[in-house]
Amino acid sequence: MFEAFVTMCILAAAVPDAPPRETCRVALLPGFGAETKAGCEQALHSVTRRPGNWAEKAPFCAPRPKSVLSFSEAAPGVFLHRGRVAEPDAENGGDVSNFGFVVGSRSIAVIDSGGARKLGEEIYLAIRERSRLPISNLILTHMHPDHVFGAEALREAGAVVLGQADLPRALADRVEDYRASYARRLGETAFLGSRIIAPDRTAAQQEAIDLGGRVLELRTWPTAHTSTDLTIYDPTSGILFAGDLLFDTHMPALDGSLRGWLAVLSEMKGLGARKVVPGHGGPLLDWPQAAEPLERYLRVLESDTKKALDDGLALGDASETVGQSESARWSLFDLLNPQNATAAYTEMEWDP
Repeated sequence: MFEAFVTMCILAAAVPDAPPRETCRVALLPGFGAETKAGCEQALHSVTRRPGNWAEKAPFCAPRPKSVLSFSEAAPGVFLHRGRVAEPDAENGGDVSNFGFVVGSRSIAVIDSGGARKLGEEIYLAIRERSRLPISNLILTHMHPDHVFGAEALREAGAVVLGQADLPRALADRVEDYRASYARRLGETAFLGSRIIAPDRTAAQQEAIDLGGRVLELRTWPTAHTSTDLTIYDPTSGILFAGDLLFDTHMPALDGSLRGWLAVLSEMKGLGARKVVPGHGGPLLDWPQAAEPLERYLRVLESDTKKALDDGLALGDASETVGQSESARWSLFDLLNPQNATAAYTEMEWDP
């Protein structure tokens, strides 16, 4: 099999105040795969230059490479990738969250797309190593950049991108901050070609996607981890894709509502799942037992914040004390707990 590729280049300074130099990477162009090089080149005749803050050289066709990503088959037709439990950086290329895909008899759905376009390209290659079925859907579990920056490559592969109703606005409000932050963290070369795209459509509060002999049940939620949370349940395998409504090992990040999150976790237990894929850690855990560490942490966050408020602590002082009993239980605790304490304090400070 042959695939299409393009060389993307950007001018970037090697060091501050130095003349800019061209930095490039070869990017996959999904959607032009063919059995022969000639077939791939014929398909490339329809390519037009895509706007971006980078230059693209003439596309070309080459044999399809193997994906650099590892996927485990958690159940027949359910493939999972475990991201690093780390902050995104040049070494991990933004591969710091979990994603996966589910194969039906007619098509394939992808859940989340990683923190850079290159990861979306690698997901495509990993799928093509296992199946020739069309990629019909990319489902984004929420707005955070480590889950959405690979989406454009999968849309080019044919996927309809969808997410919760508030996702388009949330991404639009944050697109510049997310892009600047990830370009700095990953480096311009690793991040080259990455951009946030709006979903093609938004999901109903509850809806089903039929992949052929396999129906995925989507559910959107009130504000919890974020204001854009969505879960995907596969009754065939009993596996629930929880996105960042569930963390394992990796310190939870509160970007929504503390009390809303606790309420949503309680309701998620009634979905009928036996196994769950968290947004970080895992990647496959028993459900609902897997919720216990997160619920414990959120309860500690709630009780410590209430005590800090009752004691009259200012926000700065509270952020240094709230949740500290959990410090040994989570990776990245020192980085994320102060942010969580601040969010909890802000949510609870006007309680009667």
